[in-house]
Amino acid sequence: MSAVPAYDLAMDEMSVALSFALGTTIVSTTPAAAAAPAPAKKEKKGKAKKEEKKEEDDDDFDVFGDDDDDDGGEKEEKTESRAEMLARLKKEAEERTARKEAKQRTLVAIEVKPWDTEQDLNELWKKITTEIKPEGLKWGETCHLQEVAFGIKKICMTFTMGVKNSSDDVIEKIQEFEDEVQSVEVVSMNVL
Repeated sequence: MSAVPAYDLAMDEMSVALSFALGTTIVSTTPAAAAAPAPAKKEKKGKAKKEEKKEEDDDDFDVFGDDDDDDGGEKEEKTESRAEMLARLKKEAEERTARKEAKQRTLVAIEVKPWDTEQDLNELWKKITTEIKPEGLKWGETCHLQEVAFGIKKICMTFTMGVKNSSDDVIEKIQEFEDEVQSVEVVSMNVL
């Protein structure tokens, strides 16, 4: 009986790496591989061809998932497909940004101060919310009246606006009611 050599892991890993790089199969030197029966010579040619095809398919298996072949003609296709891929990705990114901007809203809280203590502030609020309606702007459903001093109150109100709207434009339109509005201040502005 012959002595079985000790198993060397480093040697096995090196042989696998070399066989992968060279595209050859690993020849094992273990006694179990040597004891395997040799294939019979009486096999039919059809079976031999099928086995060869299976071996070729096994050689095509890529461990790392790369489908890259080293043919020179395909490199031109790859650069074209890469350019197409970059164009497609750019278009998708622009669409995502447009959808995100369409959903983006800003909540703005403002204070409107009147000139006079005798002025009807609820009527002024209704006038502001009905006459100033740019596209993409939505006024809050209610307003609050707060005391400033000496019986003067101010209107605290909110509105939401889209990306295309400007709070400065809305404030300028409110200030156009010069006879009724003394000043307009932005209290807060939050992106929703």
